[in-house]
Amino acid sequence: MTRIIRNARIEEDHWTRIDAATEAMPDTPSLPSGPILVPLALWQAQRAALIARGTPVGVWLDAGEDAAALANDLSQLDLIAVNFPKFTDGRGYSSARTLRERYGYRGELRAIGDVLLDQLFFMHRCGFDAFAVRADTDIERALAGLHSFSDSYQGAVDTPLPHFRRGDVANSATPTTGATA
Repeated sequence: MTRIIRNARIEEDHWTRIDAATEAMPDTPSLPSGPILVPLALWQAQRAALIARGTPVGVWLDAGEDAAALANDLSQLDLIAVNFPKFTDGRGYSSARTLRERYGYRGELRAIGDVLLDQLFFMHRCGFDAFAVRADTDIERALAGLHSFSDSYQGAVDTPLPHFRRGDVANSATPTTGATA
């Protein structure tokens, strides 16, 4: 079974990813029991049948597929995965922020595809809470990559307020002007 990083822990992945080629089938294909992760096109074509299975269903978005396509279905989805076809393709970061900030998705948001350890910290900032790193990536080192930086100045999904607005003791000190009372 494949291991993934979920909620800053390494865990076994119990989801079965259904191949994109399956989406061309006219009827609901023979699907394995248990949680499945299906391409957006298969979800759109077989939504009712997939829900009727009575087991958790997730959808994976390819780069370039609009997160808005899932806006009305978020309550039905236990998992949304965003595919990074190559590490230089940053569209998935925008999809994650859109799902979390605009649509309020609170389920598992997983990065899949060409996911490298150097990206995990930034992916987490955009709202990802699970990561299926590339097979050639040491998952233990990737987990450590989530903690590459101790703090961030900018606000993001993980910490909405920018550093200067968080009320830290260092930021609340009264500036000195050189004058004495």
